[in-house]
Amino acid sequence: MLEDLLAAAAGLGSAAVVYVMAAAKIVKQYERGVVFRLGRVLEGVRKPGFTMIIPVVDRLRKVNMQIVTMPVPAQEGITRDNVTVRVDAVVYFKVVDATYAIVQVEDYRFAVSQMAQTSLRSIIGKSDLDDLLSNREKLNQGLELMIDSPAVGWGVQIDRVEIKDVSLPDTMKRSMARQAEADRERRARVINADAELQASKKLAEAAGVMSNQPAALQLRLLQTVVAVAAEKNSTLVLPFPVELLRFLERAAQQQGAPTPTPASAAAPVTQADTPAQVDTPAQA
Repeated sequence: MLEDLLAAAAGLGSAAVVYVMAAAKIVKQYERGVVFRLGRVLEGVRKPGFTMIIPVVDRLRKVNMQIVTMPVPAQEGITRDNVTVRVDAVVYFKVVDATYAIVQVEDYRFAVSQMAQTSLRSIIGKSDLDDLLSNREKLNQGLELMIDSPAVGWGVQIDRVEIKDVSLPDTMKRSMARQAEADRERRARVINADAELQASKKLAEAAGVMSNQPAALQLRLLQTVVAVAAEKNSTLVLPFPVELLRFLERAAQQQGAPTPTPASAAAPVTQADTPAQVDTPAQA
């Protein structure tokens, strides 16, 4: 009799251990548990820690609440200004409602991935190439809004969307390089012209000062000679004064001027000036 009681107690103990092992569940700190009882979801979620369910009747689904980093495959499209590009991005999202993430969508990760690819293609078609290269912050916000709108009903919140890389064709890269080179050359020419304009103004002011003081021009001439001689050249070039050239030019003009000839006192009288004489036969 005692042996039967011990055997029954042992059997009950074993059954209890098996039941507890089947019913005991551990939910991690970054997870939430959704319980389905006979196919119907129970209200509320199981928080982190130790929890119990009814074996066979209940089914526990754990949902990760961490931020998920999902790369978006590179999408090829044509921009609004007819340039073919390949753009890839990355999406950061997390689950905010574990029940909706399990009940409302079959696979929320796959759904977010497909929505991100579709939205990225749409953003490429609505944007210009300059916006993709320099105005990415605005495009990131628009892309985040497009993905977040349907994801709200899935219990998913889009934390951030970033466009990583924009790949251009080689011909477009060469064209952009030529454009940048031409723009830099244009700016260099403008800077040089501006520098020459400022230098000409300063030289005009210096010429005005030297014209009032003739000795200043001689001093400047001597400074130029000293600067040229300091280079240890075998040939020394001496500037020729411009005033001397002007003096020689005026002297040459005075020597080469034609002397005026005096007018004749009386003009010769030609035969045409005198009346013609006509011989007539004698009258009988």
